[in-house]
Amino acid sequence: MLRRLLAASILSISLTGCSMWGGSDEVEPNPLVDFSAERQVMVKWSSQVGDGPGEVFNQMTPALLDNSVFAASGDGVVAAFDQNTGSRLWRVELDQELIGGVGAGSGKVVVSTMAGELICLDAGTGAKLWVAQLSSEVVSDAQFNSQLVVAQQVNGRIVALNADTGEQVWSYESSMPRLTLRGTSSPLVALDVTLAGLDNGKFVALDNQSGGVLWEQSISLAEGRSELERMTDVDGRPLLFENVIYIPSYQGKVVAINPFNAQTLWSKDISSYHSLAAGFGNIYISEANDYIQALDTRTAASVWSQSQLENRQITSPVVAGNALAVADKQGYLHFMSQIDGHFIARFKLGSGVTGDMKVKDNTIYALTDSGRLYALTLN
Repeated sequence: MLRRLLAASILSISLTGCSMWGGSDEVEPNPLVDFSAERQVMVKWSSQVGDGPGEVFNQMTPALLDNSVFAASGDGVVAAFDQNTGSRLWRVELDQELIGGVGAGSGKVVVSTMAGELICLDAGTGAKLWVAQLSSEVVSDAQFNSQLVVAQQVNGRIVALNADTGEQVWSYESSMPRLTLRGTSSPLVALDVTLAGLDNGKFVALDNQSGGVLWEQSISLAEGRSELERMTDVDGRPLLFENVIYIPSYQGKVVAINPFNAQTLWSKDISSYHSLAAGFGNIYISEANDYIQALDTRTAASVWSQSQLENRQITSPVVAGNALAVADKQGYLHFMSQIDGHFIARFKLGSGVTGDMKVKDNTIYALTDSGRLYALTLN
């Protein structure tokens, strides 16, 4: 996890010899446990997308739209594939370093560059439609509604652009702590409102006409003496499930909020910088220590906890059928039962996975750190 640490302003921290940069004290991942596989993992197709996300931590998340899946690589390649067959529909080379996952909606896809640009492409052809220069980088995937594309920047600003022209419609600026995780949450964008978690531990609802704040909640309060102890980022994408928003935070809480009146329904002390998943009446959380926990959506009671992937640098969980899946940095895809968390299948990918995976029709789409895009199912 500490690979994600980022000095957000002028803070200077001596990190010489620290394990977060791969020193001799780096924590070893838990070894793989033996189990009897109950299901078989099938590869529907796979295809290479450039050279992968690059050396810097990048949230290279694929995107799904209609019957296509879109993926990008750090060396500027963006490609579209048929979701079912893997046939490549188009491929473009932007000749710029990309750092964020693909956002898709309204017949368009957007990617972000190291120079702080958003580049919008036609989802059907890959033709460039517009380029917007922002005030800083976007490392999470931008989100669409029918009129706007909304991007969350690493400097704490959220910007809404006209989806057809790239012109700015509104922007919202939050206060930034001196030290944050490398990464940001990805907003939830509805027709009238944008919901976003911030690096200062707050969660806001913004009016999509003006960018004005409709309501604001503190998800996690900074505690401790050092800057590291006081980090409270909301980096995982919030989850809207059965008219309740579930919000994770690092070194803080997972909170359930009624979005219509901003009332907190429950909160539970869990540290996570990952996005959430839901199914079987539970929400599923990849914790900061790489435990996986299932919480009852109504009461926040712990249904089960899986600790055997500790320190394997797992991804956010995804639900596929009656299974829950996470990938890890060592290149394995792990499937668990949603009922009790026991392992039911495992698959060896070509390399690790850093960005979130996507699911449609029980097919998992995973982009590895070597740039290979997989479509996988459980038989």
